[in-house]
Amino acid sequence: MVAEEVYERTAELFATLASPRRLALVQRLAQAPATVGDLAEDLGVSQPLVSQHLRVLRQARLVHGRRDGRTVTYEVVDEHVAHVVADALAHGTEDDDG
Repeated sequence: MVAEEVYERTAELFATLASPRRLALVQRLAQAPATVGDLAEDLGVSQPLVSQHLRVLRQARLVHGRRDGRTVTYEVVDEHVAHVVADALAHGTEDDDG
């Protein structure tokens, strides 16, 4: 039997990932670490929007920023989360008839 605390932490994880932009950020960072500018360019959104979503992901301890001077490079902290996102995206592309 799984403890209630585990269900709560898992529900918080899914709530954090309930944003399409955050899913895209985790998917992109699972491929390779990147800066806010790189992420904004890759996803076609503004740097402030990327920064807002990264803040949420950092607070949830899903991504980590590594500072080098004025540049911060972000990466996925937990490969399990990257796999959950990849599996969920794969599920989202399956046919409804399947």
